Amino acid sequence: MSSHAPLKLSRLRDIGWREWDPIGLLPAGTAWESYPEFADEYDRYLLEAASRLRRDWAVSDAVDYLMSIASGHMGLGPPQDSSASKRAEVTATAIKAYVDEPFEA
Repeated sequence: MSSHAPLKLSRLRDIGWREWDPIGLLPAGTAWESYPEFADEYDRYLLEAASRLRRDWAVSDAVDYLMSIASGHMGLGPPQDSSASKRAEVTATAIKAYVDEPFEA
């Protein structure tokens, strides 16, 4: 039996779209719910980061993962400034805080 609450994709999307959005799909000040055609764009990466942060990753591991996804898998190449790294760090930290929230059955 798990001692963790099930991950809520909507919470992960809130974090990922607000803090990370490496491709820059959302116009500033808009929410992912306003764009259902690409709302799931980052789901698998956010779910992977959350699952691993819950099990065995440090925040720095999640930052490295998000950076590698953006630069390699998404083809964005190495970051041109520190903002990409900062966004990945803020995202990983927020996901860690979310997955560490107490769960009461």
